Amino acid sequence: MSLGDEDGYGNDAGRTSDAYSTIGGTRQTRTRLPDGPTGDPYGPRRPARNSRSLITFAGVVILLLGAIAFANMGGDKADSNGKSDTTSGNKADAAPTAPTGTKPVTGKNGTIPSGFAHDQQGAESAAANYAAVLGSDGMFNENRRHEIVQALAASDTKESLQAGFDADYSQDFLAQIGLNSDGSAPTGSTFVNRTMPTGTKAKTYSAQTAEVAVWCNGLFGLTGEKSTKPVTSGWFTVTMKLTWNGSDWKIIETGQKQGPTPVTGDNPVSGSDEIADAVNGFGGFTYAR
Repeated sequence: MSLGDEDGYGNDAGRTSDAYSTIGGTRQTRTRLPDGPTGDPYGPRRPARNSRSLITFAGVVILLLGAIAFANMGGDKADSNGKSDTTSGNKADAAPTAPTGTKPVTGKNGTIPSGFAHDQQGAESAAANYAAVLGSDGMFNENRRHEIVQALAASDTKESLQAGFDADYSQDFLAQIGLNSDGSAPTGSTFVNRTMPTGTKAKTYSAQTAEVAVWCNGLFGLTGEKSTKPVTSGWFTVTMKLTWNGSDWKIIETGQKQGPTPVTGDNPVSGSDEIADAVNGFGGFTYAR
C-alpha cells in the first residue's frame, strides 16, 4: 500500500491505504511515549472514576434499561377490553445492518472461513472476515501472507494482489516497526496486529459482484518493556470489491481510509504485559452480518 492514499482503487496492486493501516502495514513513524510516574511506557495513566461518576453512570444504565423495556412493550397492542393484539403487524422490521443470526459459513479454507452464501449477507460476511484476516499478524510472515492472499483473491487478481502486498511488507518495513526478518517479534516482546470489524455496508450488490465497506477497530504495536512502539488502537474503513466465482466470494481489490473515529473513553491505559496477555489469551471470531 502506498502512503498518502486516502481511498479508492488507483494503484497497480488493487489496494490503497492511509497513514494508519493494519491491512498492508502502517509505514508510520512511531515514537516512544514519555514515561509515567511508575515507568509505564504508555505515559501517565488516566485517573479512575470517582464515586460521583459511578452514581451518574448507574443512573444512566437504569434509565437505559427502562427505555429498552418500554420500547419492547410496544410490540403488542391492547384493545378496549384489555386484550393483547399480536397479529397487527406493527413490529418494525430489522434494520438493514442488524444481526440476523444466520450462520455465516459452512466451511473453512485452512483457518480462513469460506463457503459464504450467494447473497448480499454472504458478501458482507465475507468482507468482514476477509478484513480481519488481511488485518492480522499473519500478513507480516511471507509464507503465511502468500497462503492468505491465495485463499482470498480472485483467480485473475492473485498475482497483482500478491505483488502489492509483498512490496508493502518489505524487509525495510519490518525493520522499521521493530520486527525480525520473518515478521516475528523480538525476544521478550509480543507483536499485535488485530482487526475487529464493527459493521458492514453493501455499497453495491449484484449476483456476480459486490462492493462492501467494513468499519473496523484495529490494534497495532509491540508489547514489552523495551518497546518503542507501544500498542495503539485506531478506527478505519476497509472497502472491498468482491466477485462470485461459482462457490464463494473472492477479492478483486481493496481500499482503506481512516475513521469514522469515536471519542476515546475514559478507561485507564493497561500496562504492556496486560495487553500481551489479552492478545495471547483472547481469540478472534467468525463474523456474520
